[in-house]
Amino acid sequence: MTAKPRIAVHKFSSCDGCQLALLNLGNNLLDLAALVDVGHFAEAGPLAEDEPVDIAFVEGSISTAHDRERIQRIRTHSNYLVTIGACATSGGIQALRNLADAGAWRSMIYPHPEYLDSLDTSTGISDHVRVDLELWGCPVSSAQVVSAIRSLLYGVVPAQSAEKVCAECKRANQVCVLVAHGTPCMGPLTRGGCGAICPSFGRDCYGCYGPTPNANAPALAQRFQGLGLLPREIRDRFHDIHSAREPMQTEGLRWVEKS
Repeated sequence: MTAKPRIAVHKFSSCDGCQLALLNLGNNLLDLAALVDVGHFAEAGPLAEDEPVDIAFVEGSISTAHDRERIQRIRTHSNYLVTIGACATSGGIQALRNLADAGAWRSMIYPHPEYLDSLDTSTGISDHVRVDLELWGCPVSSAQVVSAIRSLLYGVVPAQSAEKVCAECKRANQVCVLVAHGTPCMGPLTRGGCGAICPSFGRDCYGCYGPTPNANAPALAQRFQGLGLLPREIRDRFHDIHSAREPMQTEGLRWVEKS
């Protein structure tokens, strides 16, 4: 009898939301269990972090020296390494520390900061090891993960789409909140994949799926200025979930200077 492929789900600095996206698959999780064996998934129970696997999914950013050592070990034990969610792909919200004096923060909060294992930066997994596939989102889409598993099991790395949220809005016949209502929206430079959830409820996209490869950040920032946003408000739009990823970082810093 042929052994089933093995997968692992590893957690670093994160909120666990992307792991919950897997656990929330419901009946589809049973179908997935028929395809693979889960070697390590602390959120669900199995613990075998150093066991070799065919696919390792990684949630969370690298924020400590111990994290740096762990991710190297996980990469060694994995045929494919897939990052899931904003924290693992770009450092996440905690990457805002990269824009400040992290040492000063620790000194103000903790009486003995020298005991903390905390880096001055929060960085995505690809800054430390080779990543075979990045799945964006905050949290990641459950359907994305299942699709990735099926493709990788056949030796095919899924293609990365450059489609924007705006395309998803148009297909769903959603009224553009930016054009029709003058609401600042990150949709014109954000990757599709969420199904345009926020615009479908009449609110703006805040960019949780990260920037597309062809994102025109300066043009969108200029549009926000035309809508009356202050420089610090424009900065905050870009330095939100993906502040450590280009072009979000550079465009946000450009408006910091104007604040």
